[in-house]
Amino acid sequence: MSKFYLNIVLIAVLNFCISHAQNNDGPEPYGPLPTERQLAWHNMEYYGFIHFNMNTFTNMEWGMGSEKPAQFNPTRLDARQWVKTMKEAGMKGVIITAKHHDGFCLWPSKYTEHSVKNSPWKNGKGDVLKDLSEACAEYGLKMGVYLSPWDRNHADYGKPEYVSYFHNQLRELLTNYGEIFEVWFDGANGGTGYYGGANETRKIDNKTYYQWDKAIEIVRELQPNAVIFGDGGPGVRWVGNEEGWANETNWSLLERNKVYPGYPKYKELLSGHENGTHWVPAECDVSIRPGWYYHPSEDSQVKSLEHLVNIYYESVGRNASLLLNLPVDNRGLIHEKDAAQLKALKQQIDKDFANDVAKGIKVSATNVRGNHSEFVANNVNDGDEKTYWTTDDGVTTASISMSFDKPTEVNRILLQEYIALGQRVYGFTVEAKVDGNWKLIDKQTTIGVKRILRFDSIEASEIRVNITGSKAEPIISNIELYRAPNLLTQPIITRDKKAIVTMEVADKNIIIYYTLDGSEPSENSRKYDTAFKLNKPTTIKAISYNPENAEKTGIREVYFDISKKDWEVLKVSSGNLKDAYRIIDDNLTSSWTSGAKDSPNEVIIDLGKTYLLQGFTYMPIQGRWPFGIISQYEFSTSTDNKTWTIASTGEFSNIKNNPIEQTVKFKTSEARYIKLKGVKIIDDDKRLSVGEIGVFTK
Repeated sequence: MSKFYLNIVLIAVLNFCISHAQNNDGPEPYGPLPTERQLAWHNMEYYGFIHFNMNTFTNMEWGMGSEKPAQFNPTRLDARQWVKTMKEAGMKGVIITAKHHDGFCLWPSKYTEHSVKNSPWKNGKGDVLKDLSEACAEYGLKMGVYLSPWDRNHADYGKPEYVSYFHNQLRELLTNYGEIFEVWFDGANGGTGYYGGANETRKIDNKTYYQWDKAIEIVRELQPNAVIFGDGGPGVRWVGNEEGWANETNWSLLERNKVYPGYPKYKELLSGHENGTHWVPAECDVSIRPGWYYHPSEDSQVKSLEHLVNIYYESVGRNASLLLNLPVDNRGLIHEKDAAQLKALKQQIDKDFANDVAKGIKVSATNVRGNHSEFVANNVNDGDEKTYWTTDDGVTTASISMSFDKPTEVNRILLQEYIALGQRVYGFTVEAKVDGNWKLIDKQTTIGVKRILRFDSIEASEIRVNITGSKAEPIISNIELYRAPNLLTQPIITRDKKAIVTMEVADKNIIIYYTLDGSEPSENSRKYDTAFKLNKPTTIKAISYNPENAEKTGIREVYFDISKKDWEVLKVSSGNLKDAYRIIDDNLTSSWTSGAKDSPNEVIIDLGKTYLLQGFTYMPIQGRWPFGIISQYEFSTSTDNKTWTIASTGEFSNIKNNPIEQTVKFKTSEARYIKLKGVKIIDDDKRLSVGEIGVFTK
């Protein structure tokens, strides 16, 4: 071969190699990226929170710090039972309240006497953190710690000396209990407290007082693989509520340097920041009961299966992780009802995702990067999380289709981006080909580490995902399709102001059976067909029954006291009296708000006749953005609307972040008229809001 032709061949080979190499080049990383520790955290997805501390024994949510170590005395504490229960529920880790706001320590800290070492439990020789660490090692769960920066017990809180104490305790927790996967710092900081007997209000600068830079250095030094949770991270952010859901649009990005503990614009945390400077993904924290700590009165208020399933889809299914709290009881055990509901949730999620009908089916795309096998469409259903489909440089919109051999029922789609290279997609739609025609199933925004959409079952020959907007080339690592079974849920039982009781279930094919005499309902009990009147104090017990397979739910138990059909709101301190009927309409979706003036925030109600009252309930305004909520109250009774007797005063602890119905029992009082006064409103609001007020006569 001549030298001329040899040069031509060499040039051709070189050009081919260059072209081939270019086609093999993967997409460049885009925007903030997760660290290795954050990627490991993302893979955990679902883990448990344990709230167990002094509050468990004082029946409080936030202790004042004046409690005595002798009050902490569980009779059957068994950390193995906790971890075994969580393992069987599908959780991958556990975070424990090593120290809550009251300052009591679950480990024998050498820096304070306010700890288990001075409690009667195990004669002062116990260490809850050690027990939990050993149980986690046995069952293969990861362990995390919650250390409250605020301490209502410590005499030096608010002074520099306390910060050294806080850092020293952090070192203890991160040194003595093995590997820690997450360090959890609460955003509640400063306020009233015991403070060594001072009984005063102390305020601090959330941004600077705790010397967060030094606290972070301690974590990095002792637990380099641990993520740090806080309102703004730095590793994981609060989702902005304590109800367990993220916004449908949810970025793992945050303008981290502007967010700090107690950040007032916490609504932003629901979605993160589309143009955030750092990777700070969301964690959804929520309790399986109304409160974070165990209260015997809440044994019948464990969240329903339907509620827990919704939480799963609105957290894990919306690019967040789920931290589900289990309030260990005063025996030192996860309560049987909580454990049963955890098991039910695991079983339902397993059913929903039992059979991926997209596995191995034909996949095609409108664009494949370099038309090379490394980035082909079939990577999205090959079962390998490290492979992905992506597009050519600059191509930010494309479609990917999955074709069945025959029409197949589908009602779930699960999508995942390859987040190691950044979160990119900000718009997509899902379509299904039904009887030869394309039908729009959903239109959404972000995907992230995992996005799950639920929709009515359809029989489709093809499913198509259209990426309609992406910051850079979309990178999709996984698409799964499922036909989840119908959901068998407990009945929802309500009563309106006219004393009419209604029962509902999620599936119209499910039958409801119920009792009114306190007995356990069964298939032989009354069948619910239509609404009925119930005017006297009664406990309703009901079950849902699936006639197709004879499965039935656990018992739904609801107590109704006297009806409000004869009640009348006589007076409100300000605002529209005409609208105040919403306070007593037995509709939790309605509410009343006073005028925005500085006046005694109170409501007076005529019950229609005289009763012997034993307590009252206050339901704060519901919804995503509540306001005007009472944090400190005064409840009074009267027989003539002239002479009033104060029946109860107190605080609704943590009601700002957990706005649930508050129940207060008091010494029996004869009354026809009742008055609720908001002594203090959260955020010092001048308005008073009320969702519902009720009473107990037995």
